[in-house]
Amino acid sequence: MQIFYTDQFTLPIPEGHRFPIQKYRMLRTHVQQSDWIGGHNLVEPPAATDSQLLRAHSAGYVAQILQGELTAAEIRRIGFPWSPQMVERSRRAAGATVTAAHFALRDGVAISLAGGTHHACYGHGEGYCVFNDSAVAAFELHTLRLVKRVLVVDLDVHQGNGTAEIMANHEWCYTFSMHGAKNYPFRKVASDCDIALPDGTTDDEYLMTLGPALDHVFHVSRPDLVIYVSGADPYEDDSLGRLKLTKAGLAMRDVLVAQMIRSFGVPCVVTMAGGYAKDIADSVAIHANTVRTFVTMQTTL
Repeated sequence: MQIFYTDQFTLPIPEGHRFPIQKYRMLRTHVQQSDWIGGHNLVEPPAATDSQLLRAHSAGYVAQILQGELTAAEIRRIGFPWSPQMVERSRRAAGATVTAAHFALRDGVAISLAGGTHHACYGHGEGYCVFNDSAVAAFELHTLRLVKRVLVVDLDVHQGNGTAEIMANHEWCYTFSMHGAKNYPFRKVASDCDIALPDGTTDDEYLMTLGPALDHVFHVSRPDLVIYVSGADPYEDDSLGRLKLTKAGLAMRDVLVAQMIRSFGVPCVVTMAGGYAKDIADSVAIHANTVRTFVTMQTTL
């Protein structure tokens, strides 16, 4: 299995900023030092090419990012300052999911220790998301005729508005988002299937909703590839979450997704998405357990 990392491309984040850039390096270290990683490879991904980015984003927006021509308002909307490092890391994060998608077709599973940048829209970035890696990867494989249908399963606590917007007129890509109803983004874009959860949703409530929903979206979408946007932020102690899932509940969430993927025999790409726990080690542990779940199930696909 190939596991891709982008933490070597650091961002100059101002002190006190809410974006937990350090979690990515902590996650790679955790995975590398685990007793379950075995012989799986941790690999630096290539950057997404201009042509790959332009399948999912407007030419004007891509040029703004690459040339550093964003307005102050556009930078605020993304949530962290423009820099050459931001451009490179964003290209690498998209490239990781694209490359992982290719390897998933061969190996059954591939993982990015970043990605899940689901708020990036066709013509702008927002919510700490610059390029929409799920959309870029979906277009790549569909354009090359390697897959006919893609399913995006987005279980980050925030609705996948950017993915929904970009893929809205592409019937071959089915978007599913289960998220907090009152959480960001406050103006949501309809996915093919959205489930909005009330504040304070617990493990039992969440899992009882998720199981039938997964069964429905897999049967309706009939995917050749699944992109799983996992997210650590439904966690009860996440500073941006508003739900009440425990680590055990989130682990069971990952198992439900993995079991559904295995039962359909479909390859999958796993990305990390958000995680803003008050203790960053909690977000890292949740992400690492997601990685472990899919490393463990990989040999059964």
